[in-house]
Amino acid sequence: MSEKNKQTVIKFIEAFSDGDAETAKTCLAPDAMTVAKGFGQLSGPRPYALIIATTAAFKNTIPTGLRPKFISVTAEGGRVAVEFEGNATLANGKDYCNQYCMVFTLNQDGLIRLVNEYYCTILADDRILPLLADVEKQRQHTDAR
Repeated sequence: MSEKNKQTVIKFIEAFSDGDAETAKTCLAPDAMTVAKGFGQLSGPRPYALIIATTAAFKNTIPTGLRPKFISVTAEGGRVAVEFEGNATLANGKDYCNQYCMVFTLNQDGLIRLVNEYYCTILADDRILPLLADVEKQRQHTDAR
């Protein structure tokens, strides 16, 4: 089971990194939640719908994808810990290179139900938050038509 859980987690990280919301959905339990640890503005819990919306938004905000470089993947039972580095170019041309450690808990069906995310929230707030705000403004403008 641990090897299958590793494959599911890597598939999710790659889908998330590429802004592929449809593939990300296949890895998540309906009650899935991510919790970005730390004190930045992007810290805090994200329920399933927000995970999918954020993943979809990354298609436009991080057109290169995060390009994850996996450092380690460790699984034990229903838990998988992944350490990786991202090396992206954002839609505004700025570099976004962050380091991540994510601890996944999978349910008995092998779907992700919880992700505890550890990364530099200061960098994410500085580089990602303005782009997500732009995506939200564009969405609201489109909805108002």
